[in-house]
Amino acid sequence: MGYIHCCGALHKTRTYRLAPQYNFVLCEADYLPKCPVCGHTVVQLTRVDINDNISVVRKVNKKAREFLKKLKIFILYEVRPINYSKMNCGRFYLNYNEFGVKKRCYSNLSTLKIGLTENKYFKKINP
Repeated sequence: MGYIHCCGALHKTRTYRLAPQYNFVLCEADYLPKCPVCGHTVVQLTRVDINDNISVVRKVNKKAREFLKKLKIFILYEVRPINYSKMNCGRFYLNYNEFGVKKRCYSNLSTLKIGLTENKYFKKINP
């Protein structure tokens, strides 16, 4: 997922990888259907050539929609970001009491010592 700078902010876009043409190594098109601030449609084509020079072509509104129609034949695939929310982690904190002090366990449950009491003030029953 790419970003386009419009109206003083970065907005998330749909990113398409294009077949490279001429002397270009990498071609990507970012498409913003509607800017949340101004309502413009924005298409930005970013190309990198053999000498690592970057060229950017940016179109707005009607010209952007026509430009995207011309680019559709060169689209290989849409770049989709990895969804990290499906990983095995959560936002759960286990509150526990160690020596009368409340603590939070963030991850390592194997080193947890629940219910320990400090016994330096207790008298020994059997000397």
